[in-house]
Amino acid sequence: MSARRPVLFVPHGSPMFALHPGAAGAAMSHVATQLGTPRAIVVLSPHWDTVVPTVGFATRPETIHDFGGFDPRLYQMHYPATGCPEVAAQVVMALQHAGLPVAQDAQRGLDHGAWMPLRQMFPDADIPVVPLSVQSRLGPAHAYRVGQALALLAAQNILVMASGNITHNLHDFMAVSRHGGGTPAYVQAFADWIHTHMMARDVPGLLAYRQHVEGQRAHPSDEHLLPLFTALGAAGADAQPEAFFRGISDHVIAMDGYSFH
Repeated sequence: MSARRPVLFVPHGSPMFALHPGAAGAAMSHVATQLGTPRAIVVLSPHWDTVVPTVGFATRPETIHDFGGFDPRLYQMHYPATGCPEVAAQVVMALQHAGLPVAQDAQRGLDHGAWMPLRQMFPDADIPVVPLSVQSRLGPAHAYRVGQALALLAAQNILVMASGNITHNLHDFMAVSRHGGGTPAYVQAFADWIHTHMMARDVPGLLAYRQHVEGQRAHPSDEHLLPLFTALGAAGADAQPEAFFRGISDHVIAMDGYSFH
């Protein structure tokens, strides 16, 4: 086995990120240049939500445009990566070894939570990709346990990349989009809270984020923060977190990204 690869938590923002990646996109591209070439990428997206962890086995995963009402150019974008059934099987075995139920999907493609950050970071689409689902009904502790099950993959030249957002309140996003306005105070406050607890490696505190008013406002539902907990678990207990970007997009989306070394 090779040295452990870093584990990533990356933002994907709104679908318009693909057209206007801004400073967050530049930071993500820079991180990718420091990684070398992994054997494959296991990508976790909150836009694939299933009852049990489900692994994509498609050899040519399609680009899923799972959004409506945005710039027509977005629907012309594709990310033609290949899949990797061999690595998908390793993911299945890792989850099973941890005592987790697991399912397989031979057809699943890459939703925008997966292909948009992949396209920004690995634009040549020359690294095989294996998608993995989240389980929003099972909460942060389960997401962390899934990550712990994936930890061995990082020592096998496989990049675990979890995609989400530190804040994700669609009601606030739509209100700002329609009526304008500034950044609500909770957005920066919650991003700062996450950063403080991340740097302290306070896993119990992070998993209990919904005990804080800002956490409830930042995430009316869990799914967009769950990938952070999976990345945290996959990184291993001794990994050091580093914020490679901190910033806000569209007034309400904290685009912070973390690498774990």
